[in-house]
Amino acid sequence: MAGARGRAPPGRCGAGGKGYGRAGGWHLRGLTSSLSFRPPGFKRWLAASSSSSTPAPRVCVVGSGPAGFYTAQHILKHHGGAQVDIYEKLPVPFGLVRFGVAPDHPEVKNVINAFTQTARSERCAYYGNVTVGRDVMVAELRQAYHAVVLSYGAEDNRVLGIPGENLSGVYSARAFVGWYNGLPENRDLKPDLSCETALILGHGNVALDIARILLSPLHLLRKTDITDSSLAALACSKVKRVWLVGRRGPLQVAFTIKELREMINLPSARPVLNPADFTGLESAIKDAPRPRKRLTELMIKTALEKTAEMQAAAPREWGLKFQRSPQEVLPTADGRRARGVRMALTRLEGLGDSAKAIPTGDVEELECGLVLSSIGYRSLPLEPAVPFDSQSGVIPNSSGRVEGVPGLYCSGWVKRGPTGVIITTMNDSFDTAQSVLEDLQVGTLDVSTSREGFGAVESILRSRGVRPVSFSDWEKIDAAEVARGKAAGKPREKIVDPQEMLQLIGH
Repeated sequence: MAGARGRAPPGRCGAGGKGYGRAGGWHLRGLTSSLSFRPPGFKRWLAASSSSSTPAPRVCVVGSGPAGFYTAQHILKHHGGAQVDIYEKLPVPFGLVRFGVAPDHPEVKNVINAFTQTARSERCAYYGNVTVGRDVMVAELRQAYHAVVLSYGAEDNRVLGIPGENLSGVYSARAFVGWYNGLPENRDLKPDLSCETALILGHGNVALDIARILLSPLHLLRKTDITDSSLAALACSKVKRVWLVGRRGPLQVAFTIKELREMINLPSARPVLNPADFTGLESAIKDAPRPRKRLTELMIKTALEKTAEMQAAAPREWGLKFQRSPQEVLPTADGRRARGVRMALTRLEGLGDSAKAIPTGDVEELECGLVLSSIGYRSLPLEPAVPFDSQSGVIPNSSGRVEGVPGLYCSGWVKRGPTGVIITTMNDSFDTAQSVLEDLQVGTLDVSTSREGFGAVESILRSRGVRPVSFSDWEKIDAAEVARGKAAGKPREKIVDPQEMLQLIGH
């Protein structure tokens, strides 16, 4: 059974080789502040750690997205003897880099190069197709490893909590993004794109990603790794108008200027921004931080630039609507499908990011046949034995140390909540990895007794009929996807059925 016995195959480059100073195209200059709080004697301990007579620390990471890989990378780089095993419930690695990053943003996926190097380290092993909390329990992992890091991300989405949310034609952004990115659980979504107007609830980068995918010319999407089935559905789409709606105002939007500029420059789609929404904002942003100032200035400029050529040439359009809070998704006459959304108009109390949207009492209805809720992701508890704050949707922790459970750690979204970009997750994961390294140094983690690591877990998995997928197995899947993509003029054609992945590698 490939990858199920022993550690990673020999001949893999060791940790600390080329590439550990950058994340595959994300330059890490100025991002090493997380390493500045090393305790006294840290460097001397690192140098001695690999030659020490004590057993090698065995660390387990649950989740193979950016949080998991950055945590593993940092531990491997800064401890010369540590061995790290990464567990993933899907056969394939990389989490939201594979399933969340927009298909037309290939440069963001370059971090996969660094993650691949980490996985190929002789002191790192990857075990896919293993669901922690079902196939193996956290308590069993804690017996097999000196430290266990939970980096399993946010597997759910926040709900609107309004009438009509479950009507046909209403989808979460998470499911829609998963659909066009080939996430197995969303492969059968089949969203109805037969309407002319789509409404996206939310003003973040994910909302802009979805709007861009809905309105992009097909010839641009065909060159990406978007799934074949979603490309076929978009080819038949009747959507020609997308509204992005937020509860607050232009000064509170969460998207970034790069994504907004992409949307403004999208061929065949014109922006529709109401100049009245930006009245008086030029003076309000004089002392704002530079990113917020530039973003607002770009929105104002776009709102005022209504050239006749742009109006006439673009068959599709998109726009931003502010200070509207969804009250109800309105049903069609037969009560089955969405036909629009009733909005409460709001006024803002407070300033800047802390401003709150307060309903004015006025309402309006926006007609649409497609509603996409992009109001945030949400982590779920892994199993009852692991502490979880359901209110904030995170594992209670201090610098990644899980409260009340020595030897258990967390990183990424399940540690801090589903916010930030990939570099935010990188720094967050380095912080958790640093906590593990410090606890190894001061003896909080007792490594005087050796742990079996995957040797113990393998027996458990075998007894439960679970066959793990190794990183070399993944590389076979990867090669098949790239070959299929090449035949279609794409970077890859993702395999969306886990059973097909397992058949391909002989499982």
